[in-house]
Amino acid sequence: MKLTFWGAAGAVTGSMHLVETAGKRLLLDCGLNQGRRKDADQKNRNLPYPGASIDAVILSHAHIDHSGNLPTLVRHGFTGPIFSTPATIDLCNWMLRDTAHIQEKDAEFLNKRLEKRKSQGLENGAVEPLYRMEDAERTLPLFRPVDYYRPHDLAPALRYQCYDAGHILGSSSIRLEDSSGGRTVRLTFSGDVGRPHLPIIRDPDRPEPAEYLILESTYGGRLHKDATHVINKLADVVNRTARRGGRIIVPAFAVGRTQQLVLLLHQLANEKRIPSIPIFVDSPLAVNVTDVHRSHPECFDEETREYLLHGQDPFGFGRLQYIREAEESKKLNDLHGPFVVISASGMCEQGRILHHLWNHIEDPRNTVLITGFQAQDTLGRKLVEKWPEVRIFGEPKRVRAEISSLDELSAHADQNELLQWIEPLVPTLRQVFLVHGEPQQSATLAKRLHSDLGLTVTVPAPGESFNIG
Repeated sequence: MKLTFWGAAGAVTGSMHLVETAGKRLLLDCGLNQGRRKDADQKNRNLPYPGASIDAVILSHAHIDHSGNLPTLVRHGFTGPIFSTPATIDLCNWMLRDTAHIQEKDAEFLNKRLEKRKSQGLENGAVEPLYRMEDAERTLPLFRPVDYYRPHDLAPALRYQCYDAGHILGSSSIRLEDSSGGRTVRLTFSGDVGRPHLPIIRDPDRPEPAEYLILESTYGGRLHKDATHVINKLADVVNRTARRGGRIIVPAFAVGRTQQLVLLLHQLANEKRIPSIPIFVDSPLAVNVTDVHRSHPECFDEETREYLLHGQDPFGFGRLQYIREAEESKKLNDLHGPFVVISASGMCEQGRILHHLWNHIEDPRNTVLITGFQAQDTLGRKLVEKWPEVRIFGEPKRVRAEISSLDELSAHADQNELLQWIEPLVPTLRQVFLVHGEPQQSATLAKRLHSDLGLTVTVPAPGESFNIG
């Protein structure tokens, strides 16, 4: 078995790992790189292999940094199956279309600005979308559902099985079994490992024995605050901002984070712990994704099922309004008084959140509430790092709004939670490959895995290959 780490190696985004074995070439994930626009765009457009050379993709979950470059793979000639859980496929049905739409609209917006600059003799060259809606539409029929725990044969001597990763709806850890070389070699890909006790979804499954592990390390050098305090902190942010007449602008991933926030705000509203101000989810994708959540209660934890048992919608309540149309989104700028708006994208790189930040970031009454991991060089990361000025749509904006972070809602396991998750694998593991982390996070986790558990750990570089088994 040969592994080549093409994406999320030495970085967080762009998950993409090539497995060559049993006469097959398989991709584990095919995600978008996010960060510096020019660098990310170049990586996303230029795949390191012909699309037609890949036999199949196994997708861990629907987040765009894991699934978002599948249409590019199809544009490059891929026609094979994409295996994933039913909930992940339902999410991708909306997410890939939405990403294609955003790519087209962002290119259209930037080209209008380029035309203006070109007329002034300042700039040339049109922006081409990474992919278009027709590429997403050609990708969706390739998905094949595989339920949790059900073994699926990829070749006569190669099968895989997936387990609940507890990260977002439908997320999975993947275990490959290869007996093509005369003895069985087992490789586990963690996907993104979730945290115990988060709202909505079940806790991560304990992994089955394997000799090799590809493990995410997003928070490999950090410890999260106790998630039990998250609702108090959220109430404090809403109350504090509302008292000064400001708006709470919340960049949030459309999958997982938006639904968590809605559930917590629902609880606070029921308990009358926040003022009676309007709450908007301003993201067509989040609206569609919330509907997908409603259709997959089999993925819910017991607390969320309680809402259903009592005939309540966990994702809907009186003062909450979901917004689909762009014109309705623009009308939010004309409202008077405080409100909460939750909008994508979670790292502030594209979508409607950029328009809300454009309109609100220079007002000190407002709060920008960051609710998840922000990759290096993203606008969200610059806000977390308290840059006094940022560029939005290419123009400078002074950051006068309060910037607050709600780290407790992170859907990624921290260092101790990763060590607990890996514990059942330790007796059989021969090697661990750390991916999906900034270099310092991966290096710190590597030291802990080696010193505490005696494991052999490698942090692969982009394009680096390993023969295992």
